[in-house]
Amino acid sequence: MRHPVLVISCLAGAVALSACSKTSDGEVNRAFRDVNVVDESNLNDIMLTVGDPNEAVVYFQRTLKDNPDRIDVMRGLAQSLTKARRPTEAVTVWSKVIDHPEATQDDKVDYADALIRNDEWDKADKVLDTVPPTHETYKRYRLEAMVADSNKEWKKADSFYETAVGLTTKPGGVLNNWGYSKLTRGDFTDAEKLFSQAIQQDPDLFTAKNNLILARGAQRNYSLPVVPMQQTERAQLLYTLGLSAVKQGDVETGKALLREAIDTHPQHYEDAVRSLRALQG
Repeated sequence: MRHPVLVISCLAGAVALSACSKTSDGEVNRAFRDVNVVDESNLNDIMLTVGDPNEAVVYFQRTLKDNPDRIDVMRGLAQSLTKARRPTEAVTVWSKVIDHPEATQDDKVDYADALIRNDEWDKADKVLDTVPPTHETYKRYRLEAMVADSNKEWKKADSFYETAVGLTTKPGGVLNNWGYSKLTRGDFTDAEKLFSQAIQQDPDLFTAKNNLILARGAQRNYSLPVVPMQQTERAQLLYTLGLSAVKQGDVETGKALLREAIDTHPQHYEDAVRSLRALQG
């Protein structure tokens, strides 16, 4: 009784296989291509986040040869070139990305970022001017602030920095940039406040700690601030403070701070030793 059922099942399978065999090679290739696109998208993300930047460049260059019209691959190449600190090449690729019909406002912002890294400030300014005001992102306003700084448009810079701070959950870096802007203007009190805020947001941001020392030194305040620091960092900050004191004309104070830096450093501190010898000589 089971044989007729088995025969019917086999026939049904044969019919199904026959139908499958009629599927065109093009349809099969398209199906596999769709799967490959998904796999490549995942690989693209991996290359951009955990891969070596230069290896990522090679990967995206190779992939772009086979997929010259895919904007995600072009974008990946531009981003990897930026991470690899190859701004001139990144600018060239970003310029092609923003000409793509699927380009976004974020692509324009990233293009402006690459232009700034390539020291093309005027062109970056013009690109940012093409981004509509409704496109409110942290990166956009951080770049706007930097461009305003370069043009010495202080009010605009302050406004853009303030907006950028409100658009990110990690404002340490932009607060440090804002503080440095104040420092270059000679507004040492505000600079000190901003550097302190940056350190509160990111206690590991050594650049902000060093900048804080510069702001305090410019005011002839030669005491170390109460901020988290490792022993090596303490020695480096004392060194910066010592040089600041010398620059202000307080040479003996500077010498004392350099000696303290040498005594504090867990290893031989060649830079501080050389500076102290030069002052003593």
